[in-house]
Amino acid sequence: MTSILILLLVAVVIIVAGASMRRKAAVRLQPSTDPEPLPDADPEPVPITEPEPMPQPEPPPPQPEPQPTIIVSDEREPQVRPSLGQPTPPPVAAIIREPKSERKRMSRIVKGGLIQTSLACDTSESLDTIREAQIERTLKYVDQAGAEGVQILCMQEIFTGPYFCAEQTTRWYDATEKIPDGPTTKLMQEYAKKYNMVIVVPLYEEEETGVYYNTAAVIDADGKYLGKYRKNHIPHVAPGFWEKFYFRPGNLGYPVFETAYAKLGVYICYDRHFPEGARELGLAGAEIVMNPSATVAGLSEYLWKLEQPAHAVANGYFVGAINRVGYEAPWNIGEFYGQSYFCDPRGQMLAVGPRDKDALVTADLDMDKIREVRNTWQFYRDRRPETYNGIVKL
Repeated sequence: MTSILILLLVAVVIIVAGASMRRKAAVRLQPSTDPEPLPDADPEPVPITEPEPMPQPEPPPPQPEPQPTIIVSDEREPQVRPSLGQPTPPPVAAIIREPKSERKRMSRIVKGGLIQTSLACDTSESLDTIREAQIERTLKYVDQAGAEGVQILCMQEIFTGPYFCAEQTTRWYDATEKIPDGPTTKLMQEYAKKYNMVIVVPLYEEEETGVYYNTAAVIDADGKYLGKYRKNHIPHVAPGFWEKFYFRPGNLGYPVFETAYAKLGVYICYDRHFPEGARELGLAGAEIVMNPSATVAGLSEYLWKLEQPAHAVANGYFVGAINRVGYEAPWNIGEFYGQSYFCDPRGQMLAVGPRDKDALVTADLDMDKIREVRNTWQFYRDRRPETYNGIVKL
């Protein structure tokens, strides 16, 4: 009996021990939610180290200074968009209408002067008296021009007398003189040399008895006679321009004179209605064209500030237009309205004289303007003389 009890007791112990071992194994298989028990002794101190700094990105390199934008005219053919089939216009910023030339040059300014006067004495006086009175009145303005530094000067048409073509009488044939050997040309040569001034001298010229021209002598700044221009277009129209009675048409063409200051051409009064001669002067190299005139209110005044600025634009040069002033015999039917002026190659007025007063009209003419305008408006390049045959048909 005792043996049986001992065996039962041993079996119970084995069973209990096995269950305990199974519980421990199960506990090891699951994570513990309880905190670790603190050790009995103080732990070793853990050394504290600074965290390594995070690597920073390299700063970007400094941006280079922006280069100045150079805008130039884009004259290439427009590109075609394949998708739309439409030309792509150049950007607006790529167009410069009038680029400045990069060529370095000294500015060339020429001071021009124009003299407009009324008649200095009555036409009932002798021709010599009329001539002397007109010269005396004009020389006052020549002296003023010299004092003001004028370099190129011009008077009105046949400045030594009245505009006598309103009547047809042989009396006025005796108002002619030789060029260059006549007294007025010789006198103006002295003044040109005195003031170092180019002078255009409009006179009634006698080539020989019975052959007379409406002429302008050109004198250089050293007093040298350079040559003359004879009026080519001679009117014979009412109410009083009976010029064919007095003048033979010019036979010297359209000369351009190389003066000390500029290349100079001359057109006289009625010539201004004809663009062909104005173009001839431009083709011959004129930089300044003087047009001494005698023109009256009521007939051509509306053209006065229209035609000659148009010549200046079409040909790219300066124009000096001169008109006489006031009322005079034998032209007793209207007023000579003055308003002498200079205009530039754009046709812009630089200076305009009074309508009813004697005056010296001056302006500074910038010769660089000619190049600027001709580089913009290529009228000489684009002209088609081979197509103008009809103009020269007789």
